[in-house]
Amino acid sequence: MIWQHCLYMTRQQIAQLRKDLGLSQVQFAQLFDVHFMTVSKWERGESTPSAYQFAFMEQFRKKADDEKAKAQEERLLVGAGVIAALLFLLSRG
Repeated sequence: MIWQHCLYMTRQQIAQLRKDLGLSQVQFAQLFDVHFMTVSKWERGESTPSAYQFAFMEQFRKKADDEKAKAQEERLLVGAGVIAALLFLLSRG
């Protein structure tokens, strides 16, 4: 999921970002120097991160989006290579 650039994320986007980064609530909390229950509250919509924390999350979100795009591009290139190889082998027969 690629989000619009903003200094606000919904509780679902915060949870998705954490999952996209492959982090537990404890690990995500350590990035922001907060208790893991704070992350839980963010994800449940019971509290919201500060503007600074949102800006920091935006940097992580950009990195996660870049990594997803790179992985998708690599999968497409591998798929195209497999198809090209099959077409080559079939044309020789």
